[in-house]
Amino acid sequence: MLAAPSIYDETHELFRESFAAFVAEEMVPHYERWETNGIVERAIFEIAGAHGFLGMAIPETHGGGGVDDFRFNAIISEELAHAGMGGAALALTLHNDIVTPYFVEYCTEEQAQRWLPGIASGELITALAMTEPRTGSDLAAISTTARRDGDEYVLNGAKTFITNGINADLVVVACRTAQNPSDRRGGISLLVVERDMDGFERGRNLAKIGQHSNDTAELFFTDARVPVENRLGEEGRGFGYLSSNLAQERLSIGVFGCAVAQAALDWTVDYVKERTAFGQPVAEFQNTKFVLAEVATEVAVTRSFVNSCVMRHCNRQLDAVDAAMAKMWATEVQGRVVDRCLQLFGGYGYTTEYPIGRAYADARVTRIYGGTSEIMKTIVAKALLA
Repeated sequence: MLAAPSIYDETHELFRESFAAFVAEEMVPHYERWETNGIVERAIFEIAGAHGFLGMAIPETHGGGGVDDFRFNAIISEELAHAGMGGAALALTLHNDIVTPYFVEYCTEEQAQRWLPGIASGELITALAMTEPRTGSDLAAISTTARRDGDEYVLNGAKTFITNGINADLVVVACRTAQNPSDRRGGISLLVVERDMDGFERGRNLAKIGQHSNDTAELFFTDARVPVENRLGEEGRGFGYLSSNLAQERLSIGVFGCAVAQAALDWTVDYVKERTAFGQPVAEFQNTKFVLAEVATEVAVTRSFVNSCVMRHCNRQLDAVDAAMAKMWATEVQGRVVDRCLQLFGGYGYTTEYPIGRAYADARVTRIYGGTSEIMKTIVAKALLA
């Protein structure tokens, strides 16, 4: 078969080998417990940090890898998907791909010294609090407020569906520091709320259909006093900051979606070769062959596009439209592929004894978080019709 050109060099593949061994030794043996408990144990972040798998883009002077190459992030996603690490994968990739860039980009030198070494070592787990009970994907509609009071902000509001919400030591909170009815996107700022700050409370760890080992919480701020020195970037420019990092966030989700689809295909090929029905391997039935051929083609086409987006991002050329395409298409493919592959497992596919069953439950939310598929289509259509 025609293989897509690799976007990885020898250094990347050595990193892959190292990370795959880490997953097999440090994550797989504990995954059932994490799924049952609804949370990844904090220790895994520190172990990952000690191995150099966190904060790769953080400067070496602040404890990171000093290599701003998203291909390393992509490899982490691919190997977590291959190992069937759905919920735990999001806990790690959110810390690396989605939250860390805000600290790298917008920290002052004082903040960088205070936070970046812990983020790179895994001692400080991060979360991003954007979504509110009534806003969903509409960032401009957030109602959490922060009123300036001397050298502090007084923060009030609630957030929901916050990944790493229970484990997090540093929560980047999107809040409204000024009201401007004529500009819904203006007046939004980013404040870093630290663990155990007065007025900061965590709600329940939400029970979800899938991704059980990813702790997803409600967060509440009641007159929480946050020092001005904990603001990321300039006051009122938060919407722009959030928008600028959405491309990487959506690409990260797309990379993982494509990787899960590939993993589902691999698991299914192995299964149908071994499983028999009506006296012959399931792989010998024409329907099985056709399904696998269609799935393999869809995965290959998706991987080619996603890989091109990864390289564009590494070259600072990925725009919001391509990122939206990658996120929307790859997660839709993920859902279709996992569903079709599960069918070939028969009744066993509906159990968690096989990774395909868990992948099916884990996949559903990927078309929702990071911006729904409908929002992604709106972004693409707007560019087409401009």
